[in-house]
Amino acid sequence: MNEKTASVHWEGQGKKGQGQISTETEALKAYPYGFASRFEDDRRGTNPEEILGAAHAACFTMAFSFACDAAGFTTALVDTEARVRLIPEGDGFVIDRIALTLKASVPGIDETRFQEIALDAKNGCPLSKALASVAEISLQATLVQSAT
Repeated sequence: MNEKTASVHWEGQGKKGQGQISTETEALKAYPYGFASRFEDDRRGTNPEEILGAAHAACFTMAFSFACDAAGFTTALVDTEARVRLIPEGDGFVIDRIALTLKASVPGIDETRFQEIALDAKNGCPLSKALASVAEISLQATLVQSAT
């Protein structure tokens, strides 16, 4: 079917090592990451949780827009944020929560139908399914009025 590729090059040991993340489309090309950008406040690089959050938000947003289309509604705008929490567990770490926040303008939809479509999209998007081992994937969905 459809297969995408990403790669990582790493040099050095543990906390002192540095990696570079690249994607097939070159959206990321040798983009830096390491201990400081993952566990400290170094914003010169990225980290796996941030990339996972971006992927989940993108997948959910598309699933929501497609579901609205299928239900006869047109999305005017959709903004999604994903907050991914990494916590210590035993000798390692675990992602225990992903909080999705959706704000969307969908002319003609009522609040009840909007919430139903949003929840179905969250549960049905491929990334939500792939992340089923995450203890909590929450959704806060807000229907906003069009600026017209």
